[in-house]
Amino acid sequence: MYFTCNTQVKLVRLHNVMPKKMPVPRRSDCPINICLELFGDRWSLLIVRDLLFKKQHEFKDYLAAKEKIATNILSSRLKWLEQTGIITRATHPTDARKTVYRLTQKGLDLAPLLVEMVVWAERHEKGAATPAVVRRLIADKEAFLAELVESNGAPAPPKRRSGSSARK
Repeated sequence: MYFTCNTQVKLVRLHNVMPKKMPVPRRSDCPINICLELFGDRWSLLIVRDLLFKKQHEFKDYLAAKEKIATNILSSRLKWLEQTGIITRATHPTDARKTVYRLTQKGLDLAPLLVEMVVWAERHEKGAATPAVVRRLIADKEAFLAELVESNGAPAPPKRRSGSSARK
């Protein structure tokens, strides 16, 4: 026989409901700290990688990755990335039992960072990227990024004029 009280039921309901976007408390306003607090753990960046480069959008896709993320950690990171506005979650268009994840513009804006990480890793460690891809990244990073962002369903960012400063 099970006994519950209204207070327990209310607490369970409160803990299982996650607001769409909740302010994230920060330890400092240092830009690097902000990035690390939002997406700086290994699993969050691997989820973003899979969305961006591998076009994987379902829970099962992330579980099948070589890194072998645990289901509880995956669930936690997906909720966190959604809460911080890096990804969105929607019902699968052909199967309402499934959920699909997509990068928001905020998430797509991480593309240059991940590309630089690939270049750095291939320069200093032996990685899985093919030499042809690395050469292309180095030779024409802007075109590669434009294609990458467009292939993820967002318009390509406007080209910067050479010689102009990004900040004024």
